[in-house]
Amino acid sequence: MSNLAYVDRPLETSISDALNDLALDLRWSFNHSADRLWEQLDPDLWELTHNPWVVLQTVSREKLQRVTAEPSFQTLLTDLHQQKTRAEESEAWFQKAHPRSGVSTIAYFSMEFMLSEALPIYSGGLGNVAGDQLKAASTLGVPVTGVGLLYQQGYFRQEIDAQGHQQALYPFNDPGQLPIRPVREPNGEWLRLFLPLPGFNLWIRVWQVHVGKAKLYLLDTNDPANPPTYRGITSELYGGGPELRLKQELVLGIGGWRLLRALGLHPEVCHLNEGHAAFAVLERARSYKEDNRQSFELALTITRAGNLFTTHTPVEAGFDRFAPDLIEKYLRKYAQEKLAISFEELLALGRRDRRDSCEPFNMAYLAIRGSGAVNGVSKLHGEVSRRIFQVLFPRWPENEVPVTHVTNGVHTPTWDSAKADHLWELACGKDRWRGTLANIEKNASAVSDSDLWQLRADNRKTLVAYVRRLYVRQLATRGASPEDLAQAALILDDNILTLGFARRFATYKRPNLLLHDPARLLKILVNRDRPVQLVLAGKAHPQDAEGQEMIRQWVEFARLPEARSRVVFLSDYDVLMAEHLVQGVDVWVNTPRRPWEASGTSGMKVLVNGGLNLSELDGWWAEAYSPELGWAIGDGHEHGDDPSWDATEAEALYSLLEVQIVPEFYAGDEHGIPRRWVARMRASMSRLTPTFSANRVVRQYTDERYLSAAAAFRRRADDGGSLGADLVAWRTDLAKHWPALRFGSATVQQQGNQYLFYVQVFLDDMRPEAVSVELYADEQRDTPPVTEAMKRGDPLIGAASGYAYTAMLPADRPAADYTPRIVAQHSGALLPLEAPFILWHHAPAWR
Repeated sequence: MSNLAYVDRPLETSISDALNDLALDLRWSFNHSADRLWEQLDPDLWELTHNPWVVLQTVSREKLQRVTAEPSFQTLLTDLHQQKTRAEESEAWFQKAHPRSGVSTIAYFSMEFMLSEALPIYSGGLGNVAGDQLKAASTLGVPVTGVGLLYQQGYFRQEIDAQGHQQALYPFNDPGQLPIRPVREPNGEWLRLFLPLPGFNLWIRVWQVHVGKAKLYLLDTNDPANPPTYRGITSELYGGGPELRLKQELVLGIGGWRLLRALGLHPEVCHLNEGHAAFAVLERARSYKEDNRQSFELALTITRAGNLFTTHTPVEAGFDRFAPDLIEKYLRKYAQEKLAISFEELLALGRRDRRDSCEPFNMAYLAIRGSGAVNGVSKLHGEVSRRIFQVLFPRWPENEVPVTHVTNGVHTPTWDSAKADHLWELACGKDRWRGTLANIEKNASAVSDSDLWQLRADNRKTLVAYVRRLYVRQLATRGASPEDLAQAALILDDNILTLGFARRFATYKRPNLLLHDPARLLKILVNRDRPVQLVLAGKAHPQDAEGQEMIRQWVEFARLPEARSRVVFLSDYDVLMAEHLVQGVDVWVNTPRRPWEASGTSGMKVLVNGGLNLSELDGWWAEAYSPELGWAIGDGHEHGDDPSWDATEAEALYSLLEVQIVPEFYAGDEHGIPRRWVARMRASMSRLTPTFSANRVVRQYTDERYLSAAAAFRRRADDGGSLGADLVAWRTDLAKHWPALRFGSATVQQQGNQYLFYVQVFLDDMRPEAVSVELYADEQRDTPPVTEAMKRGDPLIGAASGYAYTAMLPADRPAADYTPRIVAQHSGALLPLEAPFILWHHAPAWR
């Protein structure tokens, strides 16, 4: 793909190169300063696509030469290019905070990346998280390199027909129209990898995406050297059956790690964004094994420490599973010839019970067994994930299942409006999202009521204008009458309380909870004195008939004569639409069924724009909510899919709107400012925006995960992998002796206000340093669980490998609460992730 090859002289080469350089760097997707540049070339196309690469290739040669000859345009172009150069060359947060980290590359694998509508290779939340974190890493200077797939079609595009039914469309992603470049070898050849599949080698092309300082590499099987069937492996995101999904995940995980090696990159850390990329842990271990002539077990032990797995799935059924015969078809030879292990050993890495030959291969299990740390994406989701994954840690208390959490956040510069960006810059400075956010809350709190309320008015007006234009265009494609088009051009009102609801239409998200009582909702919307308007959008999976029916119901409701001016359902929800919605709505509504919203990020995007949240106490809102920040429904407990509870929460939703939200919005003073509403805006913006930003997320991952993972990997790899070898020997010894470990007598004496516990333990010739003997007591009401290591005494006389262990504890709860247990112990191990050995004393009757 030549750079602006369609432009010949006399367009100056320097101008051509600068335009090309800016257009192919997705930094513009979170930098409002570049908008004016592309608008001058083709304002209509820019508004529709926000793709500067398309604008450059579409604008006529004559107009391009005329516009670029204007001094004002050249000045703007020069300023933008200098800004880009300074941003890339400047020392960022990571270099200042961790100058001697020794971390060169953090590989970030994800099935999808949502960076811009100009690169439609995403479906929803997972891609949103990946894209926003990659942008934040770029801004903060964290050396993250993304690895994903280039889909020829991506996720489906949605159209609503005249009957309100969703139609799924699959337009082709023309690489020449995307802001990407082929990756080339030093000799100019296109970098192509090959992946052995049954019967032949699959060729994989590689593309590069610039995201400021960060880079994203995309793998593509649409190579002419591949058979037609295999060219389509990367055709569609989340499409096809299990076999296509497996091939995609092989390309992403195995092909992705091979790509990094081909680029000369040697990541210390590998971050798996969901289990789709879990095969990367196998390929990382394989490459380490071959480089160092080690066994696969030792290679996995060493590399595991540098792998991080983030799970986004709130239900066990959501993980990718593959039938054993399908895994055998594609991975038996890989296991035997490349990993030098048996196929059964490979299957065991993805199974709960390695002896069950019928159990499918679970990608999340592989990710856990191949990683040194696991986290969910909100505090509540961390708790849910510990419950889900407890099956891999049998007999361990749920609170000790090794899953933590890093709550998601959004990349605020991507989602703020131009007016919000200006307001934040005045309050907090131009570089506010590039550092530690230390003074954000204080500075944002000082913004005046009038400025905040004007921001809402301006953003709402912009949203209404956008909805009118878009809705007219969408109706016109359905063949609507001139009368309907004229009415659509007048839909909504600049001065009315505006609610937004946009997300994937799935039953657990309960997108029709607001429709529980249509008459009551209509009454709220059309109130003469205090009207409300509602903008909706969202897709249902093409195979989800129930989700599609919920869309049809909303479309039908919006067509009611009384509702037509107050409700609109916009089709084909995408990044560009999401930007307009989160910038313009006053209240973002979210009604998932707890705890099935792992985190949710859509409501976070309104924060920077002064929007407020009305949401179920689930995901991020469960930890963010406070009465002065927004509104909540739910009681903080799980109720399953109980229809009576849905009815209860629908009632709460209507009541909040009628009694609190609507009256507060319209309670303007003599200046027209609703002071209580604006106070909520200020509190929400100043307190929640920095907390739920991708800046905080990436810094947290860096400080708490990446640096420690890199250090742990290096420790295990140093000295020829001696620590790794010691860990393998330790685990082997544990597996050999564990079945023979047992407890002897157990006694307790109360000495004043303390207990003295005494336990006999028999270790079957195993080194006593390999284990820890502990007392454990469960959590009770406000009392946290207690874990106390017992002290080993002298060997028991006349008993082989028998020892006495003692512990002193306060007598502030019954002695019967405490149970002795034996667990694995090693100073260099990740416990209990790598060694989930545990033996409990069978309810000792303390004597």
